[in-house]
Amino acid sequence: MADNLQEQLYQRIREGLLAGRFQPGERLKIRDLAAQWGSSPMPVRAALQRLVAEGALEGEPQRSVRVPAMTRERYQNIFQVRLGLEGLAVELATPRLTPADLAVLRDCVARMDLAIEQRQVQAYLDANSQFHLHLYSACGNPVLLRSIESLWLQIGPFFNRLFTGADLSLRLNDFHEEAFTAIEAGDAKAARQFMEQDLLYFARFLLNLLELEGAQARSVSP
Repeated sequence: MADNLQEQLYQRIREGLLAGRFQPGERLKIRDLAAQWGSSPMPVRAALQRLVAEGALEGEPQRSVRVPAMTRERYQNIFQVRLGLEGLAVELATPRLTPADLAVLRDCVARMDLAIEQRQVQAYLDANSQFHLHLYSACGNPVLLRSIESLWLQIGPFFNRLFTGADLSLRLNDFHEEAFTAIEAGDAKAARQFMEQDLLYFARFLLNLLELEGAQARSVSP
């Protein structure tokens, strides 16, 4: 029973990281999470320790953990690997998708459109992570999928920053729609191209944002 509860809590925190429900630098206190979820501290601590071991969280003194802060160098390193792995996953997954898979992806695109229109950040991030990860899960390569999910656990919290530019949100779903059109047509190479364009477009924005923040931090340092 305790192992089952620990697994449930682990999956809940993990899904939250993938969908950007936690912020970079946010501190996660074991007792607060236990009280929030109505459990004892022990299974929460075990779940958090698993995520620390996976590199998704960082341990801190006083039995707490935090979501790692993001730097430009760290984002660049993660992105370079993501681009190749996620592009490959899209190309492998496209011919393997079932009608049920296509229905899930179509629904995600519609939900992202609605979330952008209504400026619902978390609703967009939830649908975005489901679109990407459901698509990748059809790649048929468990090693590739585990690698992608490991990177998403590290980068997911930073996706909140996509909404710091009001004009940027208007393009948040363009590449998803183009990729889905290619996926429906069974054009794996085009689907890969559009998804890579999606990654590249927003990486440029986020890297510029991190560069600006780094410059601001250096300017106020004593």
